[in-house]
Amino acid sequence: MRTVLSLTALVTLALSGTVSAQATIKIGAITSVTGRFAEFGKMQLAGFKVGVEEVNRKGGVLGKKIELVIEDNASDVNKGLAAAERLVNAGVPLVLNEYSSSLVKAQAQYLARQKVPNLVFTSSGDDITKPGSDYTYRMNQPATEYARVILNIFRDNKFKTMAIIAGTGAFEKSVADAAQGFAKQYGIQVIEDQRYDQGLTDFRPVLNRMKAKNPDGVLMVSYAADSVTVMRQAREVGVKPRLFAGGAAGFALPDFIKDSGSASENVVTATAWIPQLRYAGTQKLNIDLKKALGGADPSYHAAQGYAAVLVAAEALRAAGSTDREKVRAALNSVTMNTAFGPIAFKDYDGFRNQNPLVMVAQQVQNGAFVPVYPKSVVPRKILFER
Repeated sequence: MRTVLSLTALVTLALSGTVSAQATIKIGAITSVTGRFAEFGKMQLAGFKVGVEEVNRKGGVLGKKIELVIEDNASDVNKGLAAAERLVNAGVPLVLNEYSSSLVKAQAQYLARQKVPNLVFTSSGDDITKPGSDYTYRMNQPATEYARVILNIFRDNKFKTMAIIAGTGAFEKSVADAAQGFAKQYGIQVIEDQRYDQGLTDFRPVLNRMKAKNPDGVLMVSYAADSVTVMRQAREVGVKPRLFAGGAAGFALPDFIKDSGSASENVVTATAWIPQLRYAGTQKLNIDLKKALGGADPSYHAAQGYAAVLVAAEALRAAGSTDREKVRAALNSVTMNTAFGPIAFKDYDGFRNQNPLVMVAQQVQNGAFVPVYPKSVVPRKILFER
């Protein structure tokens, strides 16, 4: 507890700028500053920093600067719940909620019971907003959309067969299950579907089975370390589909290319945001995020963290108050455009308070991500393995 509080204080100071006697409006945020999801947390912290600086530079909210009170869940469900409880007790008007679907679902259920508005900005498990609750809002795409963009590529290129390898976590399961549904709809036969538990390091047995079945496409849904291991071992055993595809997560991180090396070449991955999108401000946001990351390329998680701060600020302005019920009501009417994309919370297809936003796909070509789908991003031609 003491370590978490000390870390929280340091992060809060960093994101709020120079803390003076002037009162601030404090907004809660939960992310993985430490633990197995810290790589994503690093991206989100950069997005928070850029978002807070922009809001405060433009005059803040309700005549005051905003300040993020960030709690580290240490990539752990129980610590995440404890973090949410601390923010509830601190009286924040709403909470920005982070990456892992397994953690966020538990936090969302707790915050709903406490009647605290909860803005999910990165976690994608379908069951977070399906059926959702009156207090849970999600601005990023649900897992169904991660599967849809990849399966659309398979369909458009007349793939007949595919294989799936995915973790058993909430996000991975949501993407893989949705892929099964789209495959059936598109007439693509799933000839292998292997789910694995956290901690597995040798994927060669299942990859050898995939090699023997020779699928047209391979969909992989894994977090950071696993994505690198799966891809390296797939090359090692000689799996050669027409296309390897990642369901975002680890495959969409810049470090996937760095850590996988040549094994990452031609891998297509779903992603929620790239600088090539035609939203106003995307190029500037990319520059600002790179600066916040010390020159490193941002992933979509950073853009989502930035947009979450802007949406929270807009909800507070519309509410004209930090009263939780007024903020919740204001979220229902938020309609805005950001450099991450348009934001408006709707009920559709069983989702509740979900922002409908399309996904894009990018491919590793010559050691760098380039956009390949859909046409709205001015795509490069997809390179196939065979």
